[in-house]
Amino acid sequence: MSFPSTIQAITIPKIGGLEVIEKTSLPFPQQKPDEVIVKIVYGGVNTIDTYFRKGLYPVKSFSQVVGVEASGIIVALPTDETILSDKWYQLREYKIGGKVAVNGLGAFAEYVSYPWKSVFPVPDELSLETAAGTLSHALTVVTTMTESYDVKKDDIIFIHTVAGGLGLLFTAYAKSRGATVIGTTSTPEKAELAKSYGADHVILYTNEDTVKRTLEITNGEGVHAVFDGVGKDTFLADFDILRRKGTLVAIGNASGPPDPISPLKLSAKNLKLLRPRQGLITSSLIVRVPNRLFSMGNYITTPEEAHHYSQEVYNALKSGLFKIRICSVYPFTAEGVQDAQREITTPGGKLAGKILIKIADA
Repeated sequence: MSFPSTIQAITIPKIGGLEVIEKTSLPFPQQKPDEVIVKIVYGGVNTIDTYFRKGLYPVKSFSQVVGVEASGIIVALPTDETILSDKWYQLREYKIGGKVAVNGLGAFAEYVSYPWKSVFPVPDELSLETAAGTLSHALTVVTTMTESYDVKKDDIIFIHTVAGGLGLLFTAYAKSRGATVIGTTSTPEKAELAKSYGADHVILYTNEDTVKRTLEITNGEGVHAVFDGVGKDTFLADFDILRRKGTLVAIGNASGPPDPISPLKLSAKNLKLLRPRQGLITSSLIVRVPNRLFSMGNYITTPEEAHHYSQEVYNALKSGLFKIRICSVYPFTAEGVQDAQREITTPGGKLAGKILIKIADA
């Protein structure tokens, strides 16, 4: 198969505001022996994209291709015979023309070359749109609700916020394990959406006292665990809604990173605090970032773990437990990605689901 000498990609030349996002021409990615080359069709937009742009998460060098999640079609397989004979590689049944989802920094480009461990086959019955809107959020849900805090029957779980793409999957997964779900959102319409995914109690943080209402619902005891994707604006109040020996899983910084706290903050109720997040392996389009920088990857480091949790995700999709709601699709332009990042970061905005970038036709 012949490939173009250059490709189009969405990049940032430096840290900054939305204005630094641009569309540029780059050389076709140089494949390493353990990598799969994928023609990208859809990119999935995530809040973490804005963390790189703003400098919250470091970028080793610029220009940097943005995006951490995408779906597409395999156009070249690894060349390393050791990889090709590996049982975990073979279990994935890669093939030229096969549908896949990729997870790693540098995804918003016409073609990418990723380590095979970060390329996940997509079952025939799932669309590339669904695949692009699934992998990052769904892997976060199944790993953190198992490894960070193992959600169990009769647990009371709190989710900030409950009606976004991540929150809806958290809600469905917690309910499938028999938990009661309390969550926050900004509008009655979003509250109804969250309830349709199984949320038992939805607090409108725009006009209700979250701590007071949560303690009312739990008869003053508090919740077993909080999964907080908001960060700075909600972090300290999380300690007030947790019960004794509760667990705070800080999974995002949508409102900014929380201020530092003393470990003594945990001692009043013997609380646990974790900060897992998506493990990213970069593509060959950009300078590599250390694989342990974002620690959800520590939950899917081995091929066995990656296989186990990816199968958990696809089983949830096929069973209908995970319903991926695509709320917006933007064009593959600098302006399109700017608009997408603007939508995903607007406080109290209309976002209630997943945002995609249409990069190419299949």
